[in-house]
Amino acid sequence: MPPLAIFALVIGVIYGGVATASESAALGVVAATLLCAYKRVLTWEMLGRASEATLRTTGMIILITLAAFFLNFVLSSIGLTTLLVNAVTSLDLPPLGMMLGMMLAIILFYILLGCFMDTLAMLVTTAPLTVPIVIALGYDPVWFGVMLIVLCEMCQLTPPFGMNLFVVHSVRGQGKFMDVVMGVLPFLAMLLLMIVLLLAVPQLAMWLPDQMAHL
Repeated sequence: MPPLAIFALVIGVIYGGVATASESAALGVVAATLLCAYKRVLTWEMLGRASEATLRTTGMIILITLAAFFLNFVLSSIGLTTLLVNAVTSLDLPPLGMMLGMMLAIILFYILLGCFMDTLAMLVTTAPLTVPIVIALGYDPVWFGVMLIVLCEMCQLTPPFGMNLFVVHSVRGQGKFMDVVMGVLPFLAMLLLMIVLLLAVPQLAMWLPDQMAHL
């Protein structure tokens, strides 16, 4: 099984509706282990290094999540969320102008924040602040959830600290990091276009939830 087949397997089961992203990741681990065993490079030392790297990454994510939840608790306790919502709704602006202006500001905020923060930390830290504002503006929370996912996917590619940039650069094993940055620019443009479409035509994000609601 070549490495490209593992990639096709993981992505295929996701888009085929067979497994979730977490389940497909586990399937990819099993496939990679079988590939190493087939090539006779599977050793206890390799498993130890892989386990250590997994524990380091998992521990980092857990610490970030715990710190973010603690920050959310503090922000809620001091009433900052309510204060922000009241400040936004009290602005003396036309309804349409305020809605579009605030949404563009929130989108720009996430794009800039994604250049320097991990997706999980960004979501857990900022969602309790932005979601009440979006709901107060009259937007559907399901629509904003879809918008957030697209923004997070875009943030995975935004330099200088987009995680997927480093993943691709490490897989290449050669060349300059800026080559990877230049290579993702068309994908960033397409994701930005998708954000504009979701903002202009919210029904694009709501079609599937509406269909599921009628089942």
